[in-house]
Amino acid sequence: MKINIVKYIFILFVIGIIGFVIFKLNEEKNNQPEEVTQNVQEEEIIKEINLGVAEFDSINPLLSSNKQIQELSKIIFEPMLQINNEYKIEKCLVKDWAKTSETQYIIKLDDTIQWSDGNKLTADDVIFTIQTIKNLNSIYSDNVKNIVDVIKVDENTIRIYLDQEIPFFEYNLIFPILSLKYFEGQDFVNTEKNNMPIGTGKYKIIENSAEKIVLEKNPNYKKEELIPEKITINKYANLGELYNAFKLGKVDLISTNNIGIENYIGTIGYNKTEINGREFDFLAINTQSDVLSNKEVRQAIARAINRDNIISQIYNNKYKVQDYFLDYGNWLQGEKADLSYSPDTAISILQNNGWEYKYNRWQKVINYRTKRIKLNLVVQATNQTRVTIAEMIKTNLEEIGMDVNVIKANDKQYESYLTRKNYDMLLTGVTLSLSPNLQTFFGTGNLANYNNEEINSILNEVKNITKEDLLKEKYNRIRQIYNDELPYIGLYSNFYEVAYNWTLKGSIPVNWYNIYSTIESWYKN
Repeated sequence: MKINIVKYIFILFVIGIIGFVIFKLNEEKNNQPEEVTQNVQEEEIIKEINLGVAEFDSINPLLSSNKQIQELSKIIFEPMLQINNEYKIEKCLVKDWAKTSETQYIIKLDDTIQWSDGNKLTADDVIFTIQTIKNLNSIYSDNVKNIVDVIKVDENTIRIYLDQEIPFFEYNLIFPILSLKYFEGQDFVNTEKNNMPIGTGKYKIIENSAEKIVLEKNPNYKKEELIPEKITINKYANLGELYNAFKLGKVDLISTNNIGIENYIGTIGYNKTEINGREFDFLAINTQSDVLSNKEVRQAIARAINRDNIISQIYNNKYKVQDYFLDYGNWLQGEKADLSYSPDTAISILQNNGWEYKYNRWQKVINYRTKRIKLNLVVQATNQTRVTIAEMIKTNLEEIGMDVNVIKANDKQYESYLTRKNYDMLLTGVTLSLSPNLQTFFGTGNLANYNNEEINSILNEVKNITKEDLLKEKYNRIRQIYNDELPYIGLYSNFYEVAYNWTLKGSIPVNWYNIYSTIESWYKN
């Protein structure tokens, strides 16, 4: 009996200890939310963002030629179609669209979209915008130059007629749409309504003074939740003032392709990200010349050029090596080849293709004739930077035994070379389009005098392909052929630096089409 009593007492004692431990754990747990709540209150987010613009001209995006305004306008106004972070076309103001013939497109608008004043978006607004752009000297003039007519099918549907087939024309439909009712009866260029035009975008203008533009949430924007409640765009006389304001913390974010930006804002006290740019320089290779018709010679040239050294010496590492026209992040860019600097690889390529280095030159017997690698490299004399780079390329090629002569052509001679394409190699560059259309580089009259039947067939097919998997497959094949045959040798492209205050949080931009595409997630703490 005594043993049982002791046992019960021991059990009760253990239960008591367990109960006490549970009580203390619950007490600690109950206290925790209070502490977390306190921390959250201490780290309360700030929902106001300060941006800036230098040399302000107009907040009307059809009239402005200011790059910063064009960037900022995307949070106020919307296009029919827009470009996502992979440079892929996607719907914005439209519910659906289709190419119905080589020169016709039909577009159905989203009938749930409203302007910030509460009026509904209609087909009349789109027609008004297109007609207005066609009558202006606007940065969007090229987008509509091939439109010969726009027909209203119904309140939410339009049909667009082109003067010729434009591959991937839908990439032109990214201009901002403005309200007909708002501007009706006004002198579009000179009306005071240009101070506070309405849009369908994330934010609306509530103030536009000499010092600043103030934006608030558009109450009729329903696509996603917006964290920032107020955005102030301060106006500055020049870029120097804007950079200084950023340095002093008065502006939360700036974007620039100024290779000397650190001279203005320093190197510490902010975060930054880099965005591939649009300016792409390359060598156009005359694939019809005696020597350069041999793809192995082109491959050897590509491996002999020290592009990293050019970028370091000429551009202070503010440019990036780029091989191909879509390598700025386009979803159709395909898989890259290894074209890194390797003189030994260049020499091996030549040797494996039957070239011999004799008498201080590369030579090979082709069709009973001895061919020697002696190349002319044309560059525009008035572009001193490119002249210097041409000399650097000449040095690189001479290091593997190639004989290169740099022709510094005056402007008239340079235009003649571009027209006649009577060069071996041409150092040039382009501003890359948002469209993945590659006709300029591989189609009739291209700078490389290049003709590939398979690529021609693919380019003809992709004009009408809408299935993404199939489109990607076709572009991958183009890239494979390009990597092997190298009718062009890509050199480098610029990039933008986006510098932002260390207190600015959220998803920061990843492409140059719309650096504010994720602004709805931004906040400060």
